[in-house]
Amino acid sequence: MKDRIITAEGIQTFARALQAEERLPGTREKYLRDLRAFAAWLGEAPVTRERAAAWKESLIRRGFAPVTVNSMAAAINKFFTFAGWPECRVKALRIQRRPFREESRQLTRQEYDRLLSTACRQGRTRLALLLEAICATGIRVSEVRYITVEAARQGSAEISLKGKIRVILLPARLRQKLLRYAEKEKIASGEIFLTRSGKSVSRKQIWAEMKSLCAGAGVAPGKVFPHNLRHLFARTFYRACRDVVRLADVLGHSSVETTRIYLAATSAEHARTLNRLGLIC
Repeated sequence: MKDRIITAEGIQTFARALQAEERLPGTREKYLRDLRAFAAWLGEAPVTRERAAAWKESLIRRGFAPVTVNSMAAAINKFFTFAGWPECRVKALRIQRRPFREESRQLTRQEYDRLLSTACRQGRTRLALLLEAICATGIRVSEVRYITVEAARQGSAEISLKGKIRVILLPARLRQKLLRYAEKEKIASGEIFLTRSGKSVSRKQIWAEMKSLCAGAGVAPGKVFPHNLRHLFARTFYRACRDVVRLADVLGHSSVETTRIYLAATSAEHARTLNRLGLIC
């Protein structure tokens, strides 16, 4: 049997295949980064299922979180399938769903307000508006490009992602702010959130700009990243309507089980609920 060797040419061919599948740039970048990490670990050794499993075990020993290990394993499994080596695929770690969220990672409404106030105080209008746009609609950071002048005018944005199309509504106050900002920046059409050179604001830039607010807002950096704004939206929306199916539709989730993860209570919230039951004399 011919040795299965991961070559630079093979990685480039895989990259083109991911692009042909219309994978998001961030997803493609992660798959390729994980694949290159595996190839570097292998050195000149050929790929086998045993070596792939040993790499997965090495990630665990190095302290990678189980979710991270699974995502990295998924990346190399994707490549193995593409390369015609399905027998080399490794199994994902079995992770029991946590009943509680980590409080150290949960962004509260008060902390969000402080981040927003800090951005405004520092004169960073685009960043403040971006925080509001993500938090008020629940969009993913990769969907920011769908917030356009046209969407602000009509009050909704059509998002095409992961082979699915969904429509998100833009609150009236957000629409007004978006249009005022676009007019001030002389953006007549298309994307609203642009860099000075007129390009789309990247995921990395949004992440970095949000982190830069932490010190001024007095918020732990571990809580400040775009997806946490989506989680805050989900919790706030659910408290308003108490309809998890409707929330799943708004977030673009195929499974309600995914949406339930967003709504998991912290241990402190659960403890307060237990104390209110009054079952102890």
